[in-house]
Amino acid sequence: MKVVKQHNQPNPDDRSDNVEKLQQKVQDTIENIEATHETMQFASGKEKEAIIAKNHRREESIAAMRAEIKDEAHDQQQQ
Repeated sequence: MKVVKQHNQPNPDDRSDNVEKLQQKVQDTIENIEATHETMQFASGKEKEAIIAKNHRREESIAAMRAEIKDEAHDQQQQ
């Protein structure tokens, strides 16, 4: 039996498409918010409260992702 040693190398940090990925995540999150507005019409009081709370968290996530997009775009321009 032959023992083969594997050297696990981490993948290089490729951040070239981070802006595009983040922009897509923002768009997906916005679409999720819009979809929940439609379903809220049929939700009960507690369900509506839960949806509103979740959408608030989504809006906070969007703000954070947009800030990260700016940072990533700035970093790409510096290179």
